[in-house]
Order: sequence, then C-alpha cells, then structure tokens
Amino acid sequence: MNGNDIILDKVDLSILRLMQENARISNADLARELEMAPSAVLERVKKLEQKNVILQYTTRLNPAPLQQKLLAFIAMKAADGLGSSNVGQELAKIPEVQEVHHVAGEDCYLIKVRTSDSSSLMALMRNSFSKIPNILSTRTTIVLETVKEQQQLVIPEKQ
Repeated sequence: MNGNDIILDKVDLSILRLMQENARISNADLARELEMAPSAVLERVKKLEQKNVILQYTTRLNPAPLQQKLLAFIAMKAADGLGSSNVGQELAKIPEVQEVHHVAGEDCYLIKVRTSDSSSLMALMRNSFSKIPNILSTRTTIVLETVKEQQQLVIPEKQ
C-alpha cells in the first residue's frame, strides 16, 4: 500500500493536526478535543501508525546549546549511475547529515548538514565525504540566518 491508496477522513486529519502541533498530547486530551471516546481515538491513532501515516514521534531540539551552530546545504554530483542511490545511502549513514535528497538537475544530491563550525565542516568533508566513492564534486552553501525551519506538513481541511 503506497501513500496514494490511503484515504483520510476529517477525523483522521484533525488527529494529525493536533498531534503535529503537540506530539505529547494525551489520548484523553485528543478525545476531549475531538469530542470522541478515548478508545475510538486510540484505535484511529493505531491505524494511522499501522498505515505509516504517522511515522515516528520526535523531539525538536535547539542546535545551539548542542554546539551545532553551523548549518550548510551541500549540492553533490555523483557518478553512481541513473537510478542508483549508493552515494545517497552512504551519505545517510553519516551522523551530521540530517537530510539526503536525490534531486533533478545538474546535481545528483542535496544534503543538509549541521556541525559546530567551519573547521568541523571541513573535517566532515575530508574524513567522511572523501571516503565515499563516486562523489565527483560538491558545492557548499553555508546558512547565515534561518528565518523558518519546520518539519510540519500542511494538513488539508476536509468538508
């Protein structure tokens, strides 16, 4: 079952909206907000998890106190062949790499990394990226200021 086969009704979308705002919302609070029985809400949440609509529960952390002050996006060209994602899979194993996107256009991958400073970014590139075969070139953009960064999706309204 792929994501296109999943049908979400108004209640499902409301549950997702509330949980996306606060993943720690209790089942009782969800039920109260939706004016439903707690058992019915719990069953719906479990079904959303089983259908892989809800993938995981996470905590969003402030990177500054963790000395992760440098954010960079790196565009990469790779020679791992059309349809192959070997480089992408190797990049995904690196802890400092937060996102790996296989992209259309001149570059093959766009990755998001966080490090403590520019010297640790250079060390990451020398010690980790250089060990991945088939990376042909990189182009790094260092973020000076983040105006908006979020993982939340726009959840549609259903009539």
